Formats: sequence, structure tokens, C-alpha cells
Amino acid sequence: MTEEEKKRGEAEIQRWLEVGSVEIPPADVRIVTSGGRRIPVHSTVLASASPVLESILGGPHKGRSRGREIPILGVPCDAVHAFVHSLYFARCVSATEEEMIGEHGMHLLALSHAYRVGWLKRAAERALSLRLTAEGVVDVLVLSQRCDAPRLHLRCMQLLSKDFAAVEQTEAWRFLQDHDPWLELHILQFLHHAHLRRRRQARRKAEQRLYAELHEAMDCLRHICADGCGEVGPSGRLLPADARPPCPNAVSCRGLRQLIRHFAACDRQKRQQHGCRRCKRLWQLLRLHASICDEVDDASCKVPLCIQFKQRMQEKEGELEEDEDERWRLLVKKVASARVMSHLAKRQSQVLV
Repeated sequence: MTEEEKKRGEAEIQRWLEVGSVEIPPADVRIVTSGGRRIPVHSTVLASASPVLESILGGPHKGRSRGREIPILGVPCDAVHAFVHSLYFARCVSATEEEMIGEHGMHLLALSHAYRVGWLKRAAERALSLRLTAEGVVDVLVLSQRCDAPRLHLRCMQLLSKDFAAVEQTEAWRFLQDHDPWLELHILQFLHHAHLRRRRQARRKAEQRLYAELHEAMDCLRHICADGCGEVGPSGRLLPADARPPCPNAVSCRGLRQLIRHFAACDRQKRQQHGCRRCKRLWQLLRLHASICDEVDDASCKVPLCIQFKQRMQEKEGELEEDEDERWRLLVKKVASARVMSHLAKRQSQVLV
């Protein structure tokens, strides 16, 4: 049947549905179900909806005088009736049809796949995806593999990954373990990869938070050294509290002020002999600032030791161990990227406002 003939058949069916039962011709084909039920249908409807049924109707058949019969076996009679009903209302799915598709979703998916009714297959996939439960997800997963439904298959795997503890308790999972070890292995591998993917995402988010916090610390360090914050600031140039610009981040500023006060009061001899973790932390922050400082005139930067750190990095360039140097450069690059992203986000929020 050509595309033009299919459109003509669909238009004729639509006209039948609009005018009612007066002009509808008698059915010329019967669908036979497993229970022996015979459903009268029109060959025009079947041929326009399914290329498989069109091929069956166009081939040799027996019992011409008694009318042609097409057996659809292996599924309940109600599911076959729902399938035929859907063919008559092709692509015109109302709330009633959606409820019917959801009720017979698994059987309609199998029938629409076997008879190549694409729109009904997609509707059945969508209905099954919305009604997935831990109790029935294994059966739907097996069906999605056999019916070549990748979107439904992925949705099943996602539910398995999310609620595998409940799925393990079902009879369907125990049956799968006994009769399909390859599918069990496929599921377990998917769960393992999903677990690794979640760990990578969590680690990446933690790293992004760390780089963002270091960027905030750099802003707070410049703020403290240039304008002052609390009782800490440039000697002799500490502005009154009401004249100072607001803190970029109150928590980071408070932590940096504590580090600076500790550094000023820490025993220098103890710091040199045994090392002080808090002093080392401030030292690393000062070094990080010097690595990302973009002041054209070094004298204009108010952060202590910025010029000295820059000169030292230029003098000792290449003297650091290769691994340590590479890690430090990566840290500087990530913090600089976090700084750029933060400025872009602020600019975008200002534009939206």
C-alpha cells in the first residue's frame, strides 16, 4: 500500500468515526484471539495501520466465502481488543485510550512491536515508563530487550540502580538469577558503572566547591589587605567600619582574619623548628594569590609578599619537582577558572535583574 493509499484509508476511517455507524460498511475481516473470540474489523483499518497486517491481508488466504480470519494468539482477549481499538483511533489518543494503553501496556508493546505500529509502541513505552515499580521492573526490562525499546530499557535500568535493594527481594529477580545469568551480569555491570559514575560526579562537585572556596578566599584576602575587615587591615590606613566595603564572604573573611592574627602572634622559633599548620596554610594562600594575581603594576597590589612570591617563582621556575609543579599549576588553573565563572555568573545575574 502506497503512502497516498494509506492517507486515503485513514481519511475514510476518520469520516466513519465522525458520521457514526450509519455509513460504516460491514466488517470484512475477523481477528481470532486465544480464547476463541472473533473480533470483526475492517481490512482498510488494519492495512493502513500496520505493514505486517497489510502483508497478511495481501497474501493467499483460505475461507473467502466465510470471511478472512487473522489469528492473534498468546495474549489475553482484552489486550487484543485494546490493540484493535487503538488501531481505529490511530494517533488520536484521548484520556480513555491512555488509561487503556496503561492497563494493557506490556501486551500492547509486544503487539505493536510484532505488527510494527510505531506510534502505539511509543505510547506503550511511555505508559510503562510512567508506571514502573520495583515489583515489575524486571519483567518490563526483559520485554524492552525483546521488543527493541531502548528508552524503556534505560528507564528500567535507572529504576534498578535507584531502588535495587527492593528489586532484589522480588520473585522476578530470583527467577532471573536462576534462568538468565547473562542478563543478571548485564544489570550488575550497569549498577557498578552507575556507582562509579556517581562517585566521580560527587568527587567533581567536591573539587568545584573547593576551588570556589579558594577563589572566595582570594577575594577576601584582597579585601582584608586593601580595605580592612574587622580589626585586621593595612597598618595606619584602616577605614572606619561604616566606610568599608562589604565582605565578599563573611565566613571566609572571619577565617582569614583568624589565620592572620595567629600568624602575627605565633612563635617564630617554634614555626621554623617544628612547623605550624595554620601558618603554612596562610603561607600557601599568599603564594596562591601571587600565582593568580593579575595586577599590571606589582606595587599596586596590597597583599603582603605578592611581589616577593612572584620574583621567587620566576627565579625558581623549573626547580620544583615535576609532580609537585604539575599539581600546583593545575590548582592555580582551576582556581582561576572558578574566578572567571564566578564573575560571569554575577554579570549574568546583573543583566537579568
